[in-house]
Amino acid sequence: MDDLITQATSSDEQRRGPSIAVLPVGSFEQHGAHLPLTTDTAIACLIARRIADDHNLFLLPPITIACSHEHASMPGTVSISAATLYAMINDIWRSLEAAGVPGLIIVNGHGGNYVLSNVVQELNSAGPRVALFPAPEDRDQSRAYARLESSSAEDMHGGEFEVSLLLHGAPHLVRDGIQGDDHSAPSRPHLLTVGMAGYTTNGIIGRPSLATAAKGKALLDSLSHAARAHLSLIVGNPS
Repeated sequence: MDDLITQATSSDEQRRGPSIAVLPVGSFEQHGAHLPLTTDTAIACLIARRIADDHNLFLLPPITIACSHEHASMPGTVSISAATLYAMINDIWRSLEAAGVPGLIIVNGHGGNYVLSNVVQELNSAGPRVALFPAPEDRDQSRAYARLESSSAEDMHGGEFEVSLLLHGAPHLVRDGIQGDDHSAPSRPHLLTVGMAGYTTNGIIGRPSLATAAKGKALLDSLSHAARAHLSLIVGNPS
């Protein structure tokens, strides 16, 4: 994943000058037999690097372990507490703020990081400085633009959306066999109680067989465009 992580030096950032920072937040959790434990981190990095390149943002390295407790019964998953993730985001923003960075956009690659919404709301209580991206509306818009065939309810984990992004931006992470991993569980009313194991045996909820690299490119194109609206609300918008 070296190509997904910033290689910038201090001198590079000095020449750029004060710019909104972008922080990828992923997870380290099961994604079935044919996707890596780092899938959500890779996706967050793909989106973050694209919007950093397109909008001249200060790209930060990713948070690679987050809140994946719903996957705890499946091998390989490692989590931190919501309180720890809250503290990390708060500390990172305070450090950026002290350094004169005018704003922060958090790119969340894992739906279970619910606490990110709370910390962003709190950090913006004195005015808009921090954005959480992509919003559900941004995801829906990108799905429509890329003409995904599965619905957002169907495509929850390791499906068409995630695999398409990887096939475009990091195809080496997708192993042979993913085409046979489709699993349907569009209704998950007790997910917080029983976790993923209550709805899938293979770790996937979605249809990875529908994924293509072309769809992944279209998803990134749409998401980069959608980021403009978030950046325009933050002081020092570079776009």
